[in-house]
Amino acid sequence: MLSLLVAAAVAVPSAEQAALFKAAGFTRHGRDWKSGNCEESESESYAPGSIDDYRDVNGDGRPEAVVSESGAVCYGLTGTHFWLLSKQPSGSWKLMLQETAMPEFLKSRGAGGWPDISMGGPGFCFPVVRWNGKAYVQNRFEYEGRPCRRPR
Repeated sequence: MLSLLVAAAVAVPSAEQAALFKAAGFTRHGRDWKSGNCEESESESYAPGSIDDYRDVNGDGRPEAVVSESGAVCYGLTGTHFWLLSKQPSGSWKLMLQETAMPEFLKSRGAGGWPDISMGGPGFCFPVVRWNGKAYVQNRFEYEGRPCRRPR
């Protein structure tokens, strides 16, 4: 499996950074980008917006990007909210998906070559979403590549 979030710094052209954050709904606060989701709940665990991944994930020749913001107080046990954006032929960025989860690209694919995404969080059985040509929708539940059932 390929992790959607990467530990190393991601090289994003400086001209793209502001456009990405704005397309995800962030605003600049000093040197930081913030979504507004954590306004009243920033704590020591809070980390402002970052661009965690920047590459072509669906094979269309244009980059996609993952923007994230973290904080246990505002994002619960998962601690992370992410935004997946895709560069359009016009040069603008389109929001494809946003969720409170730790995303992971999988090898399986949906329409248009878009990878399925495991939506990690607490527990041992995670939802997997698949692109249907219009939106990412619930497809199945998995843990470490094996089907599972979510507890009720």
